[in-house]
Amino acid sequence: MAKEGLTILSHSADETRAVGRSLGELAQAGDLFSLLGDLGAGKTVLAQGILQGLGVTRPVTSPTFNIVNEYHGRVVVYHLDLYRLEDPAELLEIGLEEMLQGEAVLVIEWGDRFADYLPAERLEIILDYPKDPDHRLLTFRPLGRRYRELVDRLQQGQ
Repeated sequence: MAKEGLTILSHSADETRAVGRSLGELAQAGDLFSLLGDLGAGKTVLAQGILQGLGVTRPVTSPTFNIVNEYHGRVVVYHLDLYRLEDPAELLEIGLEEMLQGEAVLVIEWGDRFADYLPAERLEIILDYPKDPDHRLLTFRPLGRRYRELVDRLQQGQ
């Protein structure tokens, strides 16, 4: 079982999206994916793949200005971007607590900004630029048994 996680080198946005799609196909209601990385690291591209894997057919865009976008695939999916939030009280205003209580999948960009307010069990995915600007290094850090099992299944499919 994955204890330390999994690292995948993606050679293009299409590959990053495909990794996300594989993860989305394994996702189930109640899952939380926290996407971490600098601006332009590929968080939204990965989120697009996750949502495709969850059966979302409409275009997936960054929720930077809306903060939360809701999608419907085989389950409800909330795609959040916490970049513009400054105060933890804003998490209540956007309804994070209710989203966490429901039967949805949450995909949160910039989750590290409010990590202390997220459930302890989640999958953190760190996106980083290696030397080539087209490549991305995706590091999957499972926090909790469910996510260790999920990362194991993802690795088996790679």
